[in-house]
Amino acid sequence: MQPSKFMSVFRKLFGVLLAALLLGGALKVGGDLGNDPAIEGSLKPEKVHREAAEEIVERLELHYRRLKFDDALSAQVLEQYLQDLDPNRLYFTQQDVDDFQPYRDQLDNQLRDGVLEAGYSIFNRFQSRLEDRLTEILAILEGGFQDWDFDGDGKVLVDRSEADWAEDQDALDAIWRGQLRNAVLSMRLNGTSDEEISKRLINRYESQLSRVRQNTPEDVFQTYMNALAQTFDPHTNYFTPHNSENFDISMSRSLEGIGAVLQYEDGYTKVVRLVPGGPAAKQGQLSPADRVVAVAQGDEDMVNVIGMRLDEVVDKIRGPKGSKVRLEVIPAGRASEHDTRTIAITRNKVVLEEQAAKKEVIEVDHGGDTLKLGIIEIPAFYMDFNAFHRGDPDYTSTTRDVAELLVELRKENVDGLVVDLRNNGGGSLLEVNKLVSLFINRGPTVQVREAGGRVSVENDQYPGMLYSGPLAVLVNRYSASASEIFAGAMQDYGRALIVGDQTYGKGTVQTLLDLNHGKLKMTNAKFYRVSGSSNQNMGIVPDVTMPSLVDKESIGESSLPNALPWDEIDPAKYQRYQDLVPLLPGLRERHDARIGDNPEFVYVNQLRDLLNRANERQELSLNAKQRKAWQEDFDQRRLDIENALRKHRGEEPIEKMEDLRALEEQRALDPDSNDEPLDEDPYLRETGHILADMVSLLREQRVADERAS
Repeated sequence: MQPSKFMSVFRKLFGVLLAALLLGGALKVGGDLGNDPAIEGSLKPEKVHREAAEEIVERLELHYRRLKFDDALSAQVLEQYLQDLDPNRLYFTQQDVDDFQPYRDQLDNQLRDGVLEAGYSIFNRFQSRLEDRLTEILAILEGGFQDWDFDGDGKVLVDRSEADWAEDQDALDAIWRGQLRNAVLSMRLNGTSDEEISKRLINRYESQLSRVRQNTPEDVFQTYMNALAQTFDPHTNYFTPHNSENFDISMSRSLEGIGAVLQYEDGYTKVVRLVPGGPAAKQGQLSPADRVVAVAQGDEDMVNVIGMRLDEVVDKIRGPKGSKVRLEVIPAGRASEHDTRTIAITRNKVVLEEQAAKKEVIEVDHGGDTLKLGIIEIPAFYMDFNAFHRGDPDYTSTTRDVAELLVELRKENVDGLVVDLRNNGGGSLLEVNKLVSLFINRGPTVQVREAGGRVSVENDQYPGMLYSGPLAVLVNRYSASASEIFAGAMQDYGRALIVGDQTYGKGTVQTLLDLNHGKLKMTNAKFYRVSGSSNQNMGIVPDVTMPSLVDKESIGESSLPNALPWDEIDPAKYQRYQDLVPLLPGLRERHDARIGDNPEFVYVNQLRDLLNRANERQELSLNAKQRKAWQEDFDQRRLDIENALRKHRGEEPIEKMEDLRALEEQRALDPDSNDEPLDEDPYLRETGHILADMVSLLREQRVADERAS
């Protein structure tokens, strides 16, 4: 018998024997704290974990969703846990998954009783599969790949999250051969030498293997409890005592870092959002939905962080002010995990002043008339709570700053105002309510529905409006939470036109609960607009939509698993200032005519279409000629789109994709080169045109109404 066939038969027989020995007692359920079922593997829970599990279950029964701990929930938790452990279905086989099926209707009972046998047995099986697989991969890579054949018709799936589980280890071996071949081919096509490919892949898998072998019972507990929490909604999370101080692991607080909010997803550290005024936002190259695969201090070698705990990755990214950190990231939307780029960021503190509201006045030529447009940019809804609670009359706040800016703009006799909330991820609820009060004359600002159904209404207590003129609110997909409350209120009152892209859709409220072991962040309420419509999931739909490069399939609340749905409640009592809805068809028609041949927006639309076509690929060819031909065609289309815009701007064309990548790297090293004057921002200028159209249409409407009367 050939060695490969012998190993195949041996592995199958050993797998059956191992399952019979280990699962004979492992899949029994029930028992109390002193008599847990047998756990497969070496990692086992401690008493404190069992007690914490019971407490977490008690707290989750008060979650906004009020899900019952029954067999249906048990099945969802099992699916979520398997998804969290093996999102791309590269380690478990169908036989493994079949072995776990007796748990499908038992996890609710186990968790309620503080029994963690299922979570630990499944994790131990996963760890064993992962260690074996990584060891095999390293052996293959050590043997070299220079003689691999890339002439066949093989293919690999881009996304394996919905693929069938491999039938057995032989089938999984075949999948992994494709994965490794794809990694080598992807890196070769990017111009990486075989020597460097070998070095990088071996380093990646050695680091991952080393990290896996350091897993502790605490790691298992955190992973299992988060599978349970995430079944309720994506913003409900469990934090161990080690990282419970990091609410959402935000590096924008008192710690020095890069100013990014991160989360763990499918083995990767994913960028959720950038903190306004932070080093990463200023540098301009890191984006939400990018995945960090390696971190380096200064000019040192990269350390692979795939599979590493989030708090460990955050510790590596944080560092003293003035020091440099390099991140190897998979940019958002890239099909291959080996298509990476390196970003260098100098660490610094994010100070409140960097997030402060700013103003500027620009002039827009509209049909021969010059429009004087006031711009107020609000990066975040901030408030110095410490100074506020001390009674300091000069405490820093968004509303106080914006009020001062409005007074200054009024003296400059602006014809209209744009409140720029692009990339504003939210902040203080108190501040957004007060900000709404500057633009309405008393009335409700937002409704909050608690888990039990009670609805409370936040109101503007201040009479009068500080600004009553023409108003537009500019938003994008990264405008979230408090930004959506403000934009929704302005839209409901008919007080402003909302312009830009559909917003993030974060319309839930969380509270941080202390546990006997760690903390639980749990969703306990939902925001609703004064019209009764929820901000959740749908976000704010603009009155006039702008082209955007953001892929809404991968960014936003609607892209998150188990996100709470959009719904409605009864409207609050409020009075609209004007009905802008009848004007929208005319505004959109004029807008579309203007941007149809505007090179800035043509560039965005064409590049988005190109990226969409790339992202829609379900398979990647492992044939080097076919893959190279596709890449060359993509690169040429990318260059054509780029050069059309450069021609419009009076810049020299770029001849090769390598030159474009070099230019992007240069921009990464020189963040200040990314800054452009506000009066050259095409989105602000077009918003000015839309605002001028609104004023014109309102004037025509008033004249028509007067004639009719």
